[in-house]
Amino acid sequence: MTEQQLKNRDFSSELKFSASRSGGPGGQNVNKVNSKVELRFHIESSQLLTDHEKSILIHKLANKLSQEGELILTAQTERSQLKNKLIVTERFYNILASALTPQKKRKPTRRTKSSIEKRLNSKRKQAEKKANRRFTS
Repeated sequence: MTEQQLKNRDFSSELKFSASRSGGPGGQNVNKVNSKVELRFHIESSQLLTDHEKSILIHKLANKLSQEGELILTAQTERSQLKNKLIVTERFYNILASALTPQKKRKPTRRTKSSIEKRLNSKRKQAEKKANRRFTS
């Protein structure tokens, strides 16, 4: 699933944002302004995701979920709360898109004749080298 397809669903009604004071650059601004943005998204209660998508997300994002089953993301790199909100929203869509994109099944490839020959030649050389060591003492 692409990020654009997810954005078309408009999760904004299901996202909960909260702001707090952040560390990092900003001088006095850091001490006065709530610029750190925290995004919370409860996967189980989502109306926009199918049951199959919910199970995939819960499985793939298990280490990023809280005990209540919420995906919690934060952003505090910018001085502006609005910029941090845009960053965390973009990150949210990226995470969902990557988790919902099915992994391609690996097709096993055959070894080439030359690679098999090279491997056998190197084994033969190594065996000869060790065999020669035995008779020199």
